[in-house]
Amino acid sequence: MIGTDINYAIQLLKAEAVVAIPTETVYGLAGNALSPTAVSTIFEVKNRPSFDPLIIHTSRFERIADFTTDVPAPARQLARRFMPGPLTLLLPKSGNIPDIVTAGSPRVAIRIPAHSMTQELLAALEFPLAAPSANPFGYISPTTARHVADQLGDKIPYILDGGPCRVGVESTIVGFEDGQVVVYRKGGVAVEDIEAVVGPVLVRAHSTSNPEAPGMLKSHYAPSAPIVLGDTESLLSQYHGQRAGAITYRKAAPGISPERQLVLSPTGNLAEAARNLFAGMRRLDALQLDVILAELLPEEGLGRAINDRLRRAAAR
Repeated sequence: MIGTDINYAIQLLKAEAVVAIPTETVYGLAGNALSPTAVSTIFEVKNRPSFDPLIIHTSRFERIADFTTDVPAPARQLARRFMPGPLTLLLPKSGNIPDIVTAGSPRVAIRIPAHSMTQELLAALEFPLAAPSANPFGYISPTTARHVADQLGDKIPYILDGGPCRVGVESTIVGFEDGQVVVYRKGGVAVEDIEAVVGPVLVRAHSTSNPEAPGMLKSHYAPSAPIVLGDTESLLSQYHGQRAGAITYRKAAPGISPERQLVLSPTGNLAEAARNLFAGMRRLDALQLDVILAELLPEEGLGRAINDRLRRAAAR
């Protein structure tokens, strides 16, 4: 059921049920992060492997101290600049965080979402919410309540509808190792913007197993049709006779019908491209294509996060 009843969502979460919630990045599948029962339900509903850790969500920076043993100075600097917002901090976990949340890691990923409805929800709860994206594991992340209903509607009791997500890609995950700031996942806060606050950072590659942070698996965000990266016009000749779609940045790919194309931002706006990515991929996936040809965006700003999602969607 889709609705806007925050009190009903609170009731369900207090009963250790899971609820889909809106954030500025993507919709999350939320449960009580301090309840192994609720967290186990999240893994079960998503069919998510237990070695892939979760992000916990809270309402304000002051509450982060309840879930970690240390918040280093660079983390405080980043929090002042980007929280609430699409930033996740990877910090040493306190004893009240169940190991199932962190997949046995001594660190926990924490963020404060910038969505008024979810802010109200979190402020009314005594516990944080574990909330990975509200979709079957490995599939395209949802950016509307309807996306969630299409994939998980028969598996969860309630979807809190907060409208379309304004960012459209997941949060950037940042951790701290021996005085070095490390980006584990590129996302809604650009690497350049992080470096403007704390100086040069180390960007980690993906992991195929036992990831250090949520969202690091190499293969993810994949539609049913295979995605092939490169110059779409050149690639089209290799797939002659097949029902091909295309994902491009600013200009449509010649030789492919318009309804089978996703032009992310005709004006070259990377924020608009990020907002359109997942919804557009879902639209193409519904067309039952044989292949989706995709070009990479400029490797700057949010283009880095978009390219990260495209590369992982293409990994098989």
